[in-house]
Formats: sequence, structure tokens, C-alpha cells
Amino acid sequence: MIPPTFEYHAPTSAGEAIKLLSSLGSEAKLLAGGHSLLPMMKLRFAQPAHLIDLNRIDSLRGVREQGGKIVIGAMTAESDIVNSTLLQQKVPLLPEAARQIGDPQVRNRGTIGGDIAHGDPANDHPALSLALEATFTIEGAKGRRTVKAEKFFHGTYQTDLAEDEILCDICVAAFAPGTGYAYEKLKRKTGDWATAAAAVVLRLNGGKVESVRIALTNVGLTALRAVAAEQALTGRPLTPAAIEDAASKAMAICDPAEDLRGNREYKTAMAGQMVRRALAVAASRCH
Repeated sequence: MIPPTFEYHAPTSAGEAIKLLSSLGSEAKLLAGGHSLLPMMKLRFAQPAHLIDLNRIDSLRGVREQGGKIVIGAMTAESDIVNSTLLQQKVPLLPEAARQIGDPQVRNRGTIGGDIAHGDPANDHPALSLALEATFTIEGAKGRRTVKAEKFFHGTYQTDLAEDEILCDICVAAFAPGTGYAYEKLKRKTGDWATAAAAVVLRLNGGKVESVRIALTNVGLTALRAVAAEQALTGRPLTPAAIEDAASKAMAICDPAEDLRGNREYKTAMAGQMVRRALAVAASRCH
């Protein structure tokens, strides 16, 4: 199908984009990579009267180190995340996970900010941002503010972004030496969303778990942080029994929707399996 008529806007600064959002209100939609919005427009599930294209705002692109943190512009393409030497050195979980998103065409156009701001629990970056304790910088008519990833995702397609705000950047801490990490993702084919996936960031000390973050993709209304599983592991040796206990606790918070990728029982079981795999891989990298 062909989308209905709309007005196209191409601001060159975040301030200009925010002014457009403030004046146009709910009649406007932001365009980042377009992989979520454009198909919805073609099917006429979304019918914005105005489309605000963020692709000409250079200040929203790039990866840099600032004050001991890694800052990623919201309009940074997935392929740039894969190829970023800084991320490969400082936060290798992100390039590794980005390689599993879509296919090369999707990665060349899709952006990390679009993935996050869409609020789809099937997208990969929401769970990754939870595991990485990310902070988002948001700008709107009332100025700039920061929101922790844990407070950003409210429900399916529901986030903390107001109608007149844009996501500017994503801030994460560089990994300390010896940090283990993994993103284990089950999908039916290249380019598909995850049936279930698990992101893990792990620190061991003296053979015991010093700290761990576990987050799940596409098994709830939002990306899920498996707090009980983390608590069960902390302070304990990472034995097979401990991993199994953590997987069981992670499965207990799953509430997936049934679709062609599987029923609730299958998706929940696969979430547990992804947690087991991610913990094992992360542990192997703790050195």
C-alpha cells in the first residue's frame, strides 16, 4: 500500500526538530531509520500529517568518550556501532549484539535511538540498555533531562518521551577490566526479531559473583530486568546449580505473547535457555 499524504520536514539541528514537534504536536512523527514507522505508514496503521526526518542532524551521530563514560548519539547507525573501535574496546557487548540485529541493509539504516525510542519489547537495545545501566539524554521544549533506562520503558510502544521531546544520546560506563558479557539471541531466521534473548554483564571476584546484570528481550510488555536472578547469583560461585537457579528465576518473570515464534511455554523456556548460555559465555570472558 501507499501511505497517505504528509508534509516532510528535514531539520538540521535538535533545536529545530523540537520546535517542529512543539508546533505540530500529535500530528507529527519522528523518522530515524524508518524500519518501524514506514511499514506502519504503508499499511496505514500510522497516518502522521507531518514527518520530521532526523537524518540531517549531525550532532545526534557518533560515539565518543566523555568524562569516563561512552556517549552514543541516538542517530548512530547499527553498522557504526558494530564498527566502532571505541565500543569494541570499552563496551564490546554493544558491537557484538548489534551484529545480530536484522541484516546488513537494516544495520546500515537502523539507529540505536530509533530502536530504543520505539519502545518495542522485541527490539534488542532496550534489554541491552538495562544490562548496561544506560542513561538516556532527552531534549524538549523545557530543556534537557536524563532518564535511566530502568525508568524509560513504560509498556509496549510506551516510553518516557513526551510528544515534544527527542532522544539525543545514550550514555554507558566503560567496562572495568575482567568484565564478562554476552547477548544470546534465538531467532527463526536472519532479520527476524528474537523469539527470546538475554543480555548479561558479569563481574567475578575470588571465584564468586561480585555483580551481575541480566535483561531479557521479547518476553514481556517491555524489556525485563531479572532482578531476582541477579540477587540469587550475587556472592555465590557461578556453579551449574547457581546458573540453573538464576535461569528459573528469570523464567518466572516472563509473560510473552503467543505468535508464530511460539507459545508462552516455549518462549519462556527459551528465555531460560538464553540466560544459561549468556551466563556461561560471560563467565568465560571474566579474566
